[in-house]
Amino acid sequence: MAEAKITASFEINAETNEMLKKIVEQYDLPDTSKAIRCLLDYVAQDGDWDKIFGEIRCLRC
Repeated sequence: MAEAKITASFEINAETNEMLKKIVEQYDLPDTSKAIRCLLDYVAQDGDWDKIFGEIRCLRC
């Protein structure tokens, strides 16, 4: 059974928001919140945290 959801607030760039909207459309998800939860679930379960967070990426520097 799924855990209860909480409301979280954070800032993202406009380009990231557009990417999330594209994911929602392409994969027929209900909203961008679901897209973010899918991404976070992947990171938690299958992602290599050292690979993801060990390298500094600056797409907008």
